[in-house]
Amino acid sequence: MKFLEKKWLAPLAISLLLVGCNSEEPAKNDDTETTENAGASEEAGPYTVVDDRGVEVTFEQVPEKIVSLQPSNTEILFELGVGEQIIGATEFDTYPEEALEIERISDSMTINTERVIELQPDVVFAYTVGEETHIEQLENAGLKVFVIKTAATIDDVYGDIEQIAEVLNVEEKADEIVSGIEEQIAAVQEKTASLDVKEKVYFEISPSPDIWSVGSGTFQQELIEAAGVENIYADQQSWFAVSEEDLITRNPEAIITTVNYSEDPKGEILAREGWSNITAVQNEEVYELNADILDRPGPRIGEAIELIASAIYPEIFN
Repeated sequence: MKFLEKKWLAPLAISLLLVGCNSEEPAKNDDTETTENAGASEEAGPYTVVDDRGVEVTFEQVPEKIVSLQPSNTEILFELGVGEQIIGATEFDTYPEEALEIERISDSMTINTERVIELQPDVVFAYTVGEETHIEQLENAGLKVFVIKTAATIDDVYGDIEQIAEVLNVEEKADEIVSGIEEQIAAVQEKTASLDVKEKVYFEISPSPDIWSVGSGTFQQELIEAAGVENIYADQQSWFAVSEEDLITRNPEAIITTVNYSEDPKGEILAREGWSNITAVQNEEVYELNADILDRPGPRIGEAIELIASAIYPEIFN
C-alpha cells in the first residue's frame, strides 16, 4: 500500500497507505510483457502493456501528458527523464524539487477526479489500494489508467521502473536505472559482508503512545536485510503494534525511526519511561532517518539501504 509522508495522517494509516508491502495483497503481477511490441518507435501504431491488475492497457501513441497518484511513481518518472510531462500529482510528491511545481490533484485520502478529467492526461499512473472507485470514474471518462501495485520487494521496485518505462517507451533508461541501483546495493553489501555479527535493530514507524514497527513481508524489512542489519521483529508479519514490555525484553542494540511529524523523535525515544535499560538507549544509538527515502519504494532504494547501513555501521563507511 502507500507511505507518502507521515505528517498528514495518523501513523498507522500512513504505514498502511504510503509505503506499500502488505503481505496479504495478491502477488505482484509478473507478466509485465507487452502483448504487442510496446512503442517500437515513437511513431509506431497501437501497443499494449499489462498493468498490475492484469489489465491490458492499449496506447495509440506514447503518452505525453501524465498524472501520477503516488510519490514513488513520480520519483520513477523523474528518474526516467519524463518528469516534465507530469501535469498532476499528489500533495506529497516532494522529490525531486521540481515535483513541487506540479499541480496537486490528490491529498492523502481523495483524488480530485473532476480535475484529473479536465486535465485530459494521456495516462494516469494509479495504485491498487483504496482507489477502485476513482479508477473506475477515470476509466469511464475515457482516460487510460495504468495501475502499479505498491512494491513489496526490491525486485518489485525494479519491475515498477520497467513497467512505467515500457508505457513511456524509455526502456533503455530503465535498464540504466536498475543497473545503477543494483551497483549501489552491491557496494553496501560488499562493505557489510566483512561483519562477523549483524547488529540487532528496532525499526519504529509510529511513536509513543501508539508504537508501531515492521516485520517480515514489508518493504522496510527488505531494506533492513539488504543493509546487513537484523530486525529484532523479523519474526512478526507486516506492520504491527509494539508491546513495550516485549521490546524491552528483546533489547535492541540500535533503534531507527522514520517518524517525521514530531518535533524531536530521537529525544522522545531516549526519554521514554522504562526504556533506560535498553542497550540502544544507554548507548544513544538512536537514528532518525529520512522517511521519504526509506518509506518510498522508488529509485532511491539504494540510497535507503546505504542510509541504514552507514547509520548502524559508521566505522565501515568512513
